[in-house]
Amino acid sequence: MRRLAAIAAVLHLAAAAPAPAQSLASSALRGHDSKAPIDVDADRIEVLDASNQAIFSGNVRVRQGSLSIDAARIRVAYDRADGRDPVIRRLDAEGDVRLRSPSEQARARFAIYDVENRVLTLIGGVELARGVERLSGNRLTINLDTGRSTLDGRASDTGPGGRVTGRFRVPEKRD
Repeated sequence: MRRLAAIAAVLHLAAAAPAPAQSLASSALRGHDSKAPIDVDADRIEVLDASNQAIFSGNVRVRQGSLSIDAARIRVAYDRADGRDPVIRRLDAEGDVRLRSPSEQARARFAIYDVENRVLTLIGGVELARGVERLSGNRLTINLDTGRSTLDGRASDTGPGGRVTGRFRVPEKRD
């Protein structure tokens, strides 16, 4: 019965929890409503109530406002104080991760959404697209409050060197 209540609480949380920039240097996600409810849709959920986690698997889609994250599997870490409804703290996505906003699309092997600090990090073979503009690297970090984006060629300061590559639109010549 307690497990059923935990599943119901996580599903309740999943269902009810909370102008684009001109270049890829700043994210169109600036001003994203990171306090909006987070909706989760998946083929399966496994609740690990003792560790305050839920694992969604199979065609997982997370939506918050106009932002969506799709992945094969997403682990949700949450807090629950004094029997209250759970509060999502972090989402860890893996397996063909795809991020979409109205003006941007990104792909990676992994993503971490630090809900508390409003920071979204994509790791591993990152490809970012906005219109015809493209960037690729290994780690993309987006601060959802400020819209500041950073793309690194390597995943860590100690890892082997990598490069960031990009393709940008050239304006047409005016006569």
